[in-house]
Amino acid sequence: MINFKRKTIVSLIGLGLAFAAGAAGAKQTVKLVFIGPLTGGVSANGIGGRNSADLAVRLRNQDPKAKYSYELVSYDDECKPNIAVQVATKAAADNSIIAGVTHYCSVTAVATVDTYHKFGLPVVVWGAVLPSITYGNKYAEVHRVNGTMINQNDVAAKFMTGMKYKKWVVIHDTTDYGKGHNQYFSEHLKKDGGQILATFGVTADQQDFTTELTKAKELKPEVIYFGGLTPLGVRIRSQMEKLGINAVFEGTSGIKSDAFIEGLGNKLAEGSLSFIEGAPWEKLPGGLFFTGKYSLQKYNEAPEAYGPFAYAAANLIIDAIEKVGPNRKKVTAELGKTKDRDSIVGKITFDDHGQNIVPLITKYVVQDGKWLVWEESEYGSGKRKLKGQ
Repeated sequence: MINFKRKTIVSLIGLGLAFAAGAAGAKQTVKLVFIGPLTGGVSANGIGGRNSADLAVRLRNQDPKAKYSYELVSYDDECKPNIAVQVATKAAADNSIIAGVTHYCSVTAVATVDTYHKFGLPVVVWGAVLPSITYGNKYAEVHRVNGTMINQNDVAAKFMTGMKYKKWVVIHDTTDYGKGHNQYFSEHLKKDGGQILATFGVTADQQDFTTELTKAKELKPEVIYFGGLTPLGVRIRSQMEKLGINAVFEGTSGIKSDAFIEGLGNKLAEGSLSFIEGAPWEKLPGGLFFTGKYSLQKYNEAPEAYGPFAYAAANLIIDAIEKVGPNRKKVTAELGKTKDRDSIVGKITFDDHGQNIVPLITKYVVQDGKWLVWEESEYGSGKRKLKGQ
């Protein structure tokens, strides 16, 4: 009887030690936040970004070498500044959240930088392009993995003037995003010898553009430059067709979305142009890895144009946490040291304002219902011609 009791006690002690060892070996869960437009007119981009950040988390959680287990909390900023500040404050005030992959819309990104700075929450912007998001303040907490509209519009102007186009009408939305595109495109175009015949500012929810487009038609532009997002771009391009405006539709990164083509149909979308920061990720080895892994997860939505940036942003954050631990201040400092990092969107180097220095802009054109890299398209080879060529 005594021997039995001794064996039982020893067994219970052994089980207790094994349980304690298992508990000690369990990985600490670290929370990250994703913020983007999950509803509304540009929700396709936001959902694609969220899925892409989620993919980075899933893949890291499958890595036995990872020190921590990661959880992604997602908030919808609706592409509205007031909503963005609300959800940013909610996330930043939650001390269990260590860092964030934040914002597709420039109006939301610029509205929230003070919040992230105030609460000391390090974030990496994954899609918004307004320069003042990073350059308006020198906040250590705010970083951006994609480039700015300055880069986009420099290339957009040089590219089109290089193909001998001379006359433009500019239509932009009246948000900071649209006004910024108008400013930088106009500046670069004038330097490159292009002429702006007229500029029209329109509200993001405007439905009828008969007045603006009728005036534009009278001026006979070769190119309509549009500074705004997909829903507005679809309405303007479709009404251009109804009024018989035979001009190239030159958009910004804001229309680089499958939803743009779906909204217009292949015929009207054909030949539209967009300019995106970074390397053509579809052609990079890491990009092929991303698309393969994304497909395996069976997300219901495409990653869209900026999904790869959200994936790259999430990985930068996770790498920083793996190195310095789940501490906001340490992660902020570590992200600030990012230099010459390989990613699926090309090299990433943050300057002293947390801005990725991106020397490359990729040019895209719609061909047969798909966005293609210009150099890979029949337009790039000369087999097809844009309007007016």
